[in-house]
Order: sequence, then structure tokens, then C-alpha cells
Amino acid sequence: MATKRKGAAAIAVSVEAASKKAFARAVDWPGWARSGKTEELALAALEAAAERYALVAEEAGETFAPNGYDVVEETEGGSGTEFGVPSTITSSDSRSVTVPEAERLGCLVAAAWTVFDRIALYAPAELRKGPRGGGRDPDKIVAHVIESDWYYAREMGIREKQPNPADRDAIKAMREAMLEILRRPSDGSPLAGRKWPPRYAAARIAWHALDHAWEIEDRTDR
Repeated sequence: MATKRKGAAAIAVSVEAASKKAFARAVDWPGWARSGKTEELALAALEAAAERYALVAEEAGETFAPNGYDVVEETEGGSGTEFGVPSTITSSDSRSVTVPEAERLGCLVAAAWTVFDRIALYAPAELRKGPRGGGRDPDKIVAHVIESDWYYAREMGIREKQPNPADRDAIKAMREAMLEILRRPSDGSPLAGRKWPPRYAAARIAWHALDHAWEIEDRTDR
């Protein structure tokens, strides 16, 4: 782990671990989450992604200067974790959200979408395939992210027609509706009486966009 600089706080991290996979997630930085086969590998992957996440923070107008990592919460993962999704809603996720914090959540999620859109826009039509020939190309990845955002919007209580990946106006309207909810202060209760509190919703939405943005980068031949 990175050496801590005197006088600066470490990055608070929550870890969810199942038998074959673990996720490390930066508690106060939506979207900055990485996985590994073990807790130690997940934490190493999180630290390695700091430079990439810095672009998101910059887009959101945030000062970003990681100073070591402090695991503040460990939870047991489940089938979602094993599948490859940070699925555990932690006590950190259920904290109340002040007006400034809510605005910050919205800005960081919006920044994650902006970074995803930018990377997808300049991606080649075809990406390098996996060792067995698997992996979606950018157009399929974009469609997947938009479809997933639509499901996430429903989880937040938004009932909109699923946007066509080519309909930028519809996508913008859906995202703005999601951001409007995230930018509301909250006592930490689940949104729309369902399961996701605002902090978890922000983390999940931003993580999914960035996970696929970084996938596109990793599978682009240089």
C-alpha cells in the first residue's frame, strides 16, 4: 500500500469478500472499486486504479490526492460478488447525505458517465478478444451500460421508457432524472422504498460505467 503523507487522511475503503472473489471500494469516491481473487489483490487493484480514477475526480472538480488506504469495513460477499458485481450494501452506504454531499455524489456520477462516453467515442470499432475469442465490442458495451442504467433508474423509482442507445436526448433525460435524485439530501434510507440507499446507488452506477470504460481501454490495441 502507498506510504501515507503526514497530515493527510487515508482513503477509507470497504471490502466485501466471497469465497472466490473480493471487491475493495473507496467509501467516499463513487465508482472507484476494483476486484481480485482475494481481499489483498482487490486492495492492490484499487490502488492501481487511482491514476485512472483521477480523471473522474478532475472532471468533477474534486481535489484528488490519495494518501494510503484504510479498510474501515469488511462484509461477507455473496453470489453477486462472485459474479463480478460489488453487491453488498454496507453501513457506510447507509449514512445520511447532506446537501453538499449529495451535490458531490451527483457530480462524481456525472463525471463517470462523461469519462465512459469519451472513452467509448474514441474507441476502435473492434476490441481485442480474450484468449477464447470472447468480449463485446464498443457498440455492444455502450448498449449494455445504457440498458443497465435503465434498470438502475428503476431501482431508484424512475419509470421511463428504456432509451435506444442511439437516442442521446433520451439517454440525457434518463441520466438527468437519476442525478436529480442523487443530488437530494437523504437520511440514508433506501430510494423509492426499495433496496439502494443514495450512496450505494451512486457507487454502483459510477462503478459500472467506469468498469466498462476501463475494459475498453484495456482491450484496445495500442
